[in-house]
Amino acid sequence: QVRLVESGGGLVQAGGALRLSCAVSGSIFSINTMGWYRQAPGKQRELVARITSGGSTLYADSVKARFTISRDNAKNTVSLQMNSLKPEDTAVYYCNRVPEWVQGGRLYWGQGTQVTVSS
Repeated sequence: QVRLVESGGGLVQAGGALRLSCAVSGSIFSINTMGWYRQAPGKQRELVARITSGGSTLYADSVKARFTISRDNAKNTVSLQMNSLKPEDTAVYYCNRVPEWVQGGRLYWGQGTQVTVSS
């Protein structure tokens, strides 16, 4: 069974920075493309950054040049460095495989980590 544990969220002022981390267990982490998703209140969850097993990255336009995704295959972790944060970045952030893991016939998500950016 896969387990995802996100951490590092918090309250920050606009223009500030946060670094999110995600620990992954129960899967062959190194072969999977991993991503960071976010869900703002009243909105659908969206994929904001992804990184392949080889380290290639792709970002949503809304976070390009501000966010950096990275991974450590030896530690089974994926991170998201978020700089120049904006109030519209406020959301619960989740890590997951791209595409998302399915367990018991349902999409599996960790508990996420809340990011709140004040103006």
